[in-house]
Amino acid sequence: MLELWIRHETRSSERRCPLSPADAGTLVRRGARITVEESPQRIYPLADYAAQGCETAPAGAWVDAPPDAVVLGLKELPDEPARLRHRHVFFGHAYKGQPGARQLLERFREGGGTLLDLEQLADEAGRRHAAFGYWAGFVGAALGVLQQHGDLTAPLQPTTSADLVEKLRRYRDRPSGDALVIGALGRSGRGAVAALAEAGVSTTRWDVAETRHLDRAALLRHELLVNAVLTGAGTEPLLRRTDLADPGCRLRCVVDVSCDPGSPYNALPIYDAVTTWEAPATAAGPVAVIAIDNLPSLLPKDATDSFSADLLPHLMDLDGLGGSWGRCAAAYRAAVEGLPTSEVP
Repeated sequence: MLELWIRHETRSSERRCPLSPADAGTLVRRGARITVEESPQRIYPLADYAAQGCETAPAGAWVDAPPDAVVLGLKELPDEPARLRHRHVFFGHAYKGQPGARQLLERFREGGGTLLDLEQLADEAGRRHAAFGYWAGFVGAALGVLQQHGDLTAPLQPTTSADLVEKLRRYRDRPSGDALVIGALGRSGRGAVAALAEAGVSTTRWDVAETRHLDRAALLRHELLVNAVLTGAGTEPLLRRTDLADPGCRLRCVVDVSCDPGSPYNALPIYDAVTTWEAPATAAGPVAVIAIDNLPSLLPKDATDSFSADLLPHLMDLDGLGGSWGRCAAAYRAAVEGLPTSEVP
């Protein structure tokens, strides 16, 4: 029997949940046992899950969950316990040399648990089964428009897609300059293009074909850049600090939806730390950089419902760890085997 334990997210700005109450109820009716922790900021109240047949528990109780329970979350785990003994499903960001990645993997290895990273839950071609990309791109581009109009105020507050669209449409009669979306054919890119269209922004769309041989001069001629693509080893950066001093640079705002400043594969090495709801933009020379790593949480209900719908059919197959989950487990094993044994506590 599948046993899921939905944990409270410790980040105060994280209001999403990987599974909606309705979809949790679907799993319960199919024989799953689901426990949901209390969480003061989660978009859906605990009572909604209880009404669907889920059990409830205090925040943080997952550390004492039954050994066979799969702990389901989204963002980073708290620093304790030092050893992780369960199977955990969340966005671990542990396989590309990100800050803290080695320590996280060591916690799993020492505790005998397993990281089933949602970044690795993908088909054989590498396309993710469940992602927040569309809403990440939508919100990121919308924040870029607000910044261009001088209307980006902090701290940011969660809203709904309908309210955000209404706000964007107010700018149609006073466009903020042209925009470039890189990765326009992917989930995040399509979300970004949709938001810019609502605001009436003239938008250039680049994807693999246009970035294979990068025309940096053309890139610099845009006022707003939205990066919606992750790069890999050996990929040329899209934008460097020296480019910002180019006489032909018209950029005034860069939104990094992919938001990977701690990785050696960072496509935009013009900044070195993520921005936050409290301080959504930082300066890189004459350019404002927006690089918030939980953008979809600003649309918590929209993001939760769409992600949950994508994840649901795969959770039904989780117990056997076949198919895509098997690839997640294999990725974890390969990462752990690559850890230097000399650094084990």
